[in-house]
Amino acid sequence: MDTRDTPEGRAEEPLPTSPEQLLEHLAALGIRTVTHRHPPLHTVEESKALRGALPGGHCKNLFLKDKKEQHWLVVALEDARVELNRFDKVIGSARLSFASADRLWRHLGVRPGSVTPFAVVNDRERRVRVVLQEQMLAHDPLNYHPLLNDRTTAIAAADLLRFLRAGGHEPLIVPFGEDPPDSQPTLA
Repeated sequence: MDTRDTPEGRAEEPLPTSPEQLLEHLAALGIRTVTHRHPPLHTVEESKALRGALPGGHCKNLFLKDKKEQHWLVVALEDARVELNRFDKVIGSARLSFASADRLWRHLGVRPGSVTPFAVVNDRERRVRVVLQEQMLAHDPLNYHPLLNDRTTAIAAADLLRFLRAGGHEPLIVPFGEDPPDSQPTLA
């Protein structure tokens, strides 16, 4: 069996953008970050157990697709509720489901466990729509993996928005995760 086109076959394939290249890109945009190294983390629970007193908002990232083949990167505080069977109405999409590891690699150039808003640096064709939880943006700093899950990078919310926009990704900023969603998304 040829595994080159499977996520498992790509385990040794280099990332399209390295964490170091990402941090250089952020610096070139005038964005200051702080990065901490740690053992690889795959889940929110692992992150909670190992982060210690790392300040700021700790986040989760969901890579989704809808029935029209549109891809969505949903970024929210780690404890936010995201009810996929209703969330499509909040963001104006069709029925949502989790996208495959292969799609994740093709569109964002990262592996499962390393999903991050920073991965849109690899979405040069702008095929992924970014959705940010409004409540998350009140935290300073925000913490995300810088393309690999063995480190965490802290960034100011305004700088995250600047990074996304510099790459041509205008995020939808939506209140969700605490109460049942009943409001319409707004462009940031």
